[in-house]
Amino acid sequence: MPTVVLLGTLDTKGKEYDFLRERVLEHGVDVVLVDAGIMGEPLAAPDITREEVAGAAGADVRALAAAGDRGAAVETMAEGAAAVVSRLHAEGRLDGILGLGGSGNSALVTQAMRALPVGVPKLMVSTVASGDTRPYVGAVDIAMMYSVVDIAGVNRISAQIMTNAAGMIAGAVTSKVPDLGADRPLIGASMFGVTTPSVTTARERLEELGYEVLVFHATGTGGQSMEALARGGFLAGILDVTTTELADELVGGVLSAGPDRLEAAGELGLPQVVSLGALDMVNFGPRESVPERFADRNLYVHNPTITLMRTTPEECLALGREIGHKLSAATGPTALFIPLKGVSMIAVEGQVFHDPEADAALLQGLHETLGPAVEVHQLDLDVNDPAFATAMADRLHAMIEEDQ
Repeated sequence: MPTVVLLGTLDTKGKEYDFLRERVLEHGVDVVLVDAGIMGEPLAAPDITREEVAGAAGADVRALAAAGDRGAAVETMAEGAAAVVSRLHAEGRLDGILGLGGSGNSALVTQAMRALPVGVPKLMVSTVASGDTRPYVGAVDIAMMYSVVDIAGVNRISAQIMTNAAGMIAGAVTSKVPDLGADRPLIGASMFGVTTPSVTTARERLEELGYEVLVFHATGTGGQSMEALARGGFLAGILDVTTTELADELVGGVLSAGPDRLEAAGELGLPQVVSLGALDMVNFGPRESVPERFADRNLYVHNPTITLMRTTPEECLALGREIGHKLSAATGPTALFIPLKGVSMIAVEGQVFHDPEADAALLQGLHETLGPAVEVHQLDLDVNDPAFATAMADRLHAMIEEDQ
């Protein structure tokens, strides 16, 4: 029988979790209720106590309560909860996980959820789910469901929301993934709208060669997710066509994947083919959201919710140097493909972000820092040319075969 773990602070949300447990059990799945509360007595009987959760983090729950530092206590209990749910999953006692609460409980529960592998159903019913959920979701498959009303008692609205959530998690843990045929090696590929033709052609070529290609939208979390799967041992190689998230990290755009982007494959020794896709742009929201200091820059309204800003020669020089440093530190086979006629759909001659000076600066930065172990392929093509895409795919295939 599949098992759903319910994780939460039973000193404040015990009655709600009791209601939720009954709703899940009605679907014929088992439930393990884990208490991560700190202060008051639990208002529902847990299967795993707060003492066990705190102990998993090397702490004593009474000492946490006595210290009076709620932030530190929540952080410790989140660490213990992550250890507990990881153990339950390893023991075959967690097929899915469900939580509910406000910002504090959401932070605690989703931290534990992020410790679980991709593919394990994770659902968080939260008062903050209608806002920026990136801090809670991170780079894994957490579903956030807006609670509409606060998690404060069982009423006609909250009862419906919690009943829906119970049905969702029960359906998830009882569903079966269809057989997709023989397992094929997995490739991670990064894509943006302005590099879609390239990645599509490369993906189709790699599929012809016997791979399954996972495409990640380079939106910050996309790059993080791709590298998280690499670190999890899922990927045989990486086709990092679209490294645009580095530009957002450097300049202050909204789609940064953090300072460690473009390092996972190198640290792991995975074969990687890298290109410069969409390094011509930094991403912002609607036009009015672009910081005032960028008012005189080359701005392009991609759609009503996305405004793109052309990177300057100075920024491109810094990006080239950074990419050169990161690739030169790689411990595995690494190839850099440079499209001399444009790094995106709108950077080619005649388009709004065509800027030969910036492109030259990017190349200068690369050549200043690239080490001799990095293969460099300069092609007189733009990034979306089918010949460029096919060349990248074929080289990655050869590198993977040579590395075996």
